[in-house]
Amino acid sequence: MKTEIQSQEPQAVLQQERKAANGMQKRVLAGGSIGQFIEFYDFTLYGLSAVVLSQLFFPGTSALAGLLATFATFGVAFLVRPLGGLFFGALGDKIGRRKVLFITLLSIGGATALIGLLPTHAAIGAAAPILLVLCRMVQGFSAGGESVGAPAFVFEHAPINKRGFWLNITLAATALPSVFGGTLILVLSSSMSSESFMSWGWRIPFLLALPMAFFGLWIRSKTEESEAFKAVLAKEKTKEYSPLREAFAENKVRMLQVIFVMGLTAMGFYFLSGYFVSYVQVTGNLSRDQSLLANATAMLFYALLLPVGGIIGDRVGRKPMLIAGSAALALLSIPCFMLVTSGSLPLAIAGQLLFVVPMCIYGGGCYTFFVEIFTTRTRFTSAAISYNVGYAIFGGSAPFVGTFLVSQSGLSAAPGYYMAGAAVIVFLLLTLTKVPETHHRVG
Repeated sequence: MKTEIQSQEPQAVLQQERKAANGMQKRVLAGGSIGQFIEFYDFTLYGLSAVVLSQLFFPGTSALAGLLATFATFGVAFLVRPLGGLFFGALGDKIGRRKVLFITLLSIGGATALIGLLPTHAAIGAAAPILLVLCRMVQGFSAGGESVGAPAFVFEHAPINKRGFWLNITLAATALPSVFGGTLILVLSSSMSSESFMSWGWRIPFLLALPMAFFGLWIRSKTEESEAFKAVLAKEKTKEYSPLREAFAENKVRMLQVIFVMGLTAMGFYFLSGYFVSYVQVTGNLSRDQSLLANATAMLFYALLLPVGGIIGDRVGRKPMLIAGSAALALLSIPCFMLVTSGSLPLAIAGQLLFVVPMCIYGGGCYTFFVEIFTTRTRFTSAAISYNVGYAIFGGSAPFVGTFLVSQSGLSAAPGYYMAGAAVIVFLLLTLTKVPETHHRVG
């Protein structure tokens, strides 16, 4: 498919990127995927533990009020993500992706481990939720750089005809934390008494984040910047260069498009990974173990299906995948949420699996589109700002809005209507405005 964005990069870079993947490129793919796993493990773990955290850090209120407070704290991390994207994006375009990704991975792993060490409300009173909020803010600020830096780093090393596949392998790693974390919590909660789990067992998954981060750093220490970025860095060193100023000067419209495109997948992903476990327990009346099992099954399916979406996107282009995926989400979200809250474990699993399919169709376009639409010289800055604004507005608020809609309407499938409405808006944006096709662009 002919690209609508013309490249300004040298042909030498194009020839380099068309070569078969070498050892360095594969290490970049591994490092990016591990970083995405750790980042989303840290974020997903909070959603998986929401019911427990609401009891430990927001006691003295109704179960619903405690859950709302917990999900509000979940959203706090997303409010600071754009700031992290702004800071780390400009830094990454200035000094390199690799250096920034060392900082972000270590800080997000450390903040998550600190949550596992926090005293609860019973021990220190109101200071406990305040410390929890501070840890979430550090997580969010760091994730603002990690969530875009890792895909951008992988994108710039990927063979040009396999960018969708490589990016979606990297992003598929964001689903595995739900499988790993959900299974870990299920094993811990099943193998110890409820009192022991509430006392100290819940801390173990959070503490594991730090050794995971050190492992990721070790992998990333064996990588280097892409040839495309090295060429840009050498060129820009000869003059005054402000990635932030140039990102807004060159990419305002494209950044706005990315906010909406990535906002839809953010909403869907955090419904799936950060909301369904608690949602199924409270609204669908399933047990914690049943909810974790259903969600782990769906997230494993997502991890397996998302790279398939990337392969198809490499063949047909990004925009057809975005249009087909948003249309499918508009049609299927409400039935999916009805199944999820049916009160039946098989139907809850079926509803989540059905929701995964349009998410992976849409993901076959969006996860490459959001970095491919920008040139190398301002990619990190532009993508980080727009991606994180989209995730802050639509992803961070999804669990809170979903819980609020159910409480106010009394309709268990209310979040499905919210998801379907958002999908319709994005579908219209994609079909009625000049959203470009970025397939096979260079630079």
